[in-house]
Amino acid sequence: MSSAESLARPYARAAFDLAREAGALAEWSSKLEFAAAVARDPQVQTLIGNPAFGGDKLAGLFLPQGEKADSTFANFVATLAANRRLPILADVADGFAALKRAAEGVLKVNVRAAVALEAGQADALKAALAKRFGREIELTSTIDESVIGGAVIDAGDTVIDGSVRGRLERLAQSLTH
Repeated sequence: MSSAESLARPYARAAFDLAREAGALAEWSSKLEFAAAVARDPQVQTLIGNPAFGGDKLAGLFLPQGEKADSTFANFVATLAANRRLPILADVADGFAALKRAAEGVLKVNVRAAVALEAGQADALKAALAKRFGREIELTSTIDESVIGGAVIDAGDTVIDGSVRGRLERLAQSLTH
C-alpha cells in the first residue's frame, strides 16, 4: 500500500461519513470524481506545488461548477488544502468509492483475459460471482495476453487464477518439487 493511500484513508472515511449523514453518497461521489480529475491534471499539479498559490486559492479549483463556497463539500476540500493534502485527492476519491461500494453491497471485480470477454460471458461470470460472494458485482475486464488463455479474476481479497499461464506455473512447481 502506498503512502498516499495511507494518508488518504482517514480523509476518505471522513468524506464518506459526511456524505452518508447527509444522505448524499451519489452526490459526493460525483463531486469527488470531479475533484480527483482536477487533481490529476498536470497543470494543476504544478500549481499545487507553487508557493505563490495558497490553499484558499487552490481549493476553489476543485469545486464543481455551482458548488457554494460554504458547503460541506467545499469545507472538506478547504480542509484538505489547509493540511496540504490536495495531491492525494485522487486517492481520497478512490477510497470513498470503495467505501460506497461496500456500503451498497457491491464488489468490484477485475478480470484479466487473453482476449476480450463477450457480453454473454461477462453476464454469466457476473451471475456466478454474485452467487459466490452474495453481493452485486461491478465487473471490469482488461486484455492481458500474458495469461495465454483463460482468465485471472481479482475480487478484492480473493484471486482466482484460471489462466493457462497459472496452470503452467503450478505444473512447473509440482515437477520441480
